[in-house]
Amino acid sequence: MIPFNLLVLTCLAYVIFLFLVAFAVERRAAAGGIGWLRSPAVYTLSLSIYCTAWTFYGAVGYAARSGLEFATIYLGPTIVFIGWWGLLRKLVRIGKTQRITSIADLISSRYGKSNLLGVVVTVIAVVAATPYIALQLQSVTLSFGAFATAAPEGWAVPGRDVTALWVAAGLAIFTVFFGTRNLDANEQHQGVVTAIAVEAIVKLVALLTVGIFVVWGIADGPADIVARIQASPLAHWDLRPGRWAGLTFLAGAAVITLPRMFQVLVVENSDERHLATASWAFPLYLFAMSLFVVPIAVVGLDLLPAGSNPDLFVLTLPLSFDRGWLAMLAFLGGFSSATAMVIVAAIALATMVSNHIVMPLWLSLRAPGATQSGDVRALVLLARRLSIAGVLALGYAYYRFTGGGEALAAIGLISFVGAAQVLPAMLGAIYWRGAARVGAAAGMCAGFAVWLYTLFLPSFGTHGLLSPELMTQGPFGIGWLRPHALFGITGMDPLLHALVWSLSANTLAFCIGSLLTFPAPVERLQGAQFVNAFEQGGGARGWARGLAEAEDLLVMAQRIMGGEAAQAMFLAEARTQGKAGFLPDTTPEFIERLERRLSGSVGAATAHAMVAQIVGGAAVSVEDLMAVANETAQIMEYSSQLEAKSEELARTARALREANDKLTQLSVQKDAFLSQISHELRTPMTSIRAFSEILMEGDMPAELREKYGGIIHDEAIRLTRLLDDLLDLSVLENGQVTLNTGPANLRELIDRALAAAGIAGARRDWVIERDRTAEAVAVTTDADRLAQVFINLVSNARKYCDAPAPKLRIAVRRHGDRVDVDFIDNGAGIAKPDQAIIFEKFARLSDQSRAGGAGLGLAICREIMSKLGGSIAYLPGQGGGAFRVSFPRELAQAA
Repeated sequence: MIPFNLLVLTCLAYVIFLFLVAFAVERRAAAGGIGWLRSPAVYTLSLSIYCTAWTFYGAVGYAARSGLEFATIYLGPTIVFIGWWGLLRKLVRIGKTQRITSIADLISSRYGKSNLLGVVVTVIAVVAATPYIALQLQSVTLSFGAFATAAPEGWAVPGRDVTALWVAAGLAIFTVFFGTRNLDANEQHQGVVTAIAVEAIVKLVALLTVGIFVVWGIADGPADIVARIQASPLAHWDLRPGRWAGLTFLAGAAVITLPRMFQVLVVENSDERHLATASWAFPLYLFAMSLFVVPIAVVGLDLLPAGSNPDLFVLTLPLSFDRGWLAMLAFLGGFSSATAMVIVAAIALATMVSNHIVMPLWLSLRAPGATQSGDVRALVLLARRLSIAGVLALGYAYYRFTGGGEALAAIGLISFVGAAQVLPAMLGAIYWRGAARVGAAAGMCAGFAVWLYTLFLPSFGTHGLLSPELMTQGPFGIGWLRPHALFGITGMDPLLHALVWSLSANTLAFCIGSLLTFPAPVERLQGAQFVNAFEQGGGARGWARGLAEAEDLLVMAQRIMGGEAAQAMFLAEARTQGKAGFLPDTTPEFIERLERRLSGSVGAATAHAMVAQIVGGAAVSVEDLMAVANETAQIMEYSSQLEAKSEELARTARALREANDKLTQLSVQKDAFLSQISHELRTPMTSIRAFSEILMEGDMPAELREKYGGIIHDEAIRLTRLLDDLLDLSVLENGQVTLNTGPANLRELIDRALAAAGIAGARRDWVIERDRTAEAVAVTTDADRLAQVFINLVSNARKYCDAPAPKLRIAVRRHGDRVDVDFIDNGAGIAKPDQAIIFEKFARLSDQSRAGGAGLGLAICREIMSKLGGSIAYLPGQGGGAFRVSFPRELAQAA
């Protein structure tokens, strides 16, 4: 026997090893070097999440109690992966095209992006997963009790409940660390997936090693095992065809409806082609996991004392033969089986809770929530972390209430039946165009209620939630409503009884509800996309044209995706449309792509609700109706060509209209500029001439002579400054400027700009927000020219920020060999019509009759940044005036 403290230290070392594996993969994925880690082998091994502590420990116990019936748990998934490979491929295709984040998201998205259905599936999944999580906690706790001993030199072995509590807490911490590190648009967790693949190898090697030891180390080879089987109770096992078929169907359904299996099968899939490998490799993995189950069960029954727990034969056989190292390997295999399942299940369930319960509640409590500025990513991540803790707490509570007395296989089958309640709605979603939201909701609610009453609640025992009287006599003495004998059918296996009645009620309600209701337009569009997933490449375009402002959409996208990712997407879309800046036209195609991108982070229903708050509603186009009606390919092709030509003409018309508007504005600005520049030149010249004539008269007191001389000097400086600006712009535009390139420190240049503009840190009426650590960037450029740009932007913020408490935020970010510097104030910003002309030579947004600058500052900044190999752009959607200056860290000397 091994001391308990050594066992605990081994577990901690193993968890730290998995932590380092996941961390290294996350770092490598962030650097873009994922490579072979996205291979079919890793994907197939991640599917081994199906093989939990139930199959590692419980399969042996199942075989010892029920003979070859344990094989149904492996046979069901094998049939699905080999015979129903088309179903799996269709699920993965839909998951990619629709940006599905969970099984609740799949159902919600298919049936009109209904969040109500998402809530129903989430509740079913959480309740159904609770017994399964309790199973894992029970298996780890039993393995600790069988393995460890209160040796004098070791720590005292805690009670089973305390052990389960510590295991649940440890798993929650690991899952939070690597399941909610960030809000990924694809909801993929490559580090966790790789760690699970490592655990898959560990548990397979452990089980095979124990099996080899039992067959050739304890027994005398396969012949001896066959003889022991013939002499054991397994030889007298009777096949019950009904139960065999029911369990095989149940296992096959579980492999696609369990949230953790859907997570690794669909959400974590990086390449649809990996399914081709998994279709034969995963059944081989299951075969290897089941290969030695019967030999271990037979030898355990033969050699171990009567009353020994058959669920722990994998551990107790090596221990009884004093093979501590083998028992330790078996313990790690079982520990891997349990922890991998809990981690992935908690991630999947937490995603569903945050996307379909927390975020919709937040949106309903904050009606204008989608258009407000700010960042909700922290809210989503916090919700997922709390959900992980809550899910594990529910599993621990179930373990405590039930006392952990049931066989592992019996607990697992309870969860399988609960998860199977999603199957009718899922199959209808991808194969039946007429399936409707009302039918799906009615079916799942009916099946879930029957499962709760006939199987889940009775699992708490006679002293649990259902009284013994109700179990034996039925509610209010109505015998035909007894949980295990509905409608008076007695003598049926309780598991099959619950499976048949729950799925029958589910399917019946689903079909009736779908046939009696007519789907809404969005629901029919989604139905066409799901059913015809292989025939159509894109999603249904159901948004109306021109009902949303691009800046409002950018504000919302930044809250979910983050500033940089959202700005990059909008910038790329604008460039695709042939527009400058960050604001593309809000075409239906762009809004659809944006919704898909957001759905990868918060789910399809929540993303649809947030976009709908801004867009205001959806419209169905002629092409959408054609897709729903499933017209001929010739009509669709002709329509597609017309649409392409129409879009091309629309883009050209938009470009011409914008160019005309810009030229009109520039013409007005030019006239105003000429008027202003003549005024600016005439005013100092008039002053200089008038006061110089006065000075020429002579006989003037020294005080007046000094005063008039000062006026002449000031006006000359003013005239010189104006002429310098004009000359500077001319030199820059003609490419005659000479750059003085040299090393500089970005933080010092920003300090210089703030001081020159008069709003350095000493001014109390301005709040300056800076990250001086991020500003410590060494650059090679023309420091004077770059500082000139910074000074102009800071001066503009000082002049035009109209906030009562003015604030300027300066943010510096590095992207490889380039640097971005954002200057963002909290004023009213620049109106959208004016954003297109602010960098032109004649543009002044203030009153043209006022004296002051000639409107050349931003034009000069644009030319300077062009010469420095960078750019300057107005950044919309920041809640105030915002400019981004982008330039290379090292300007080539040849520039």
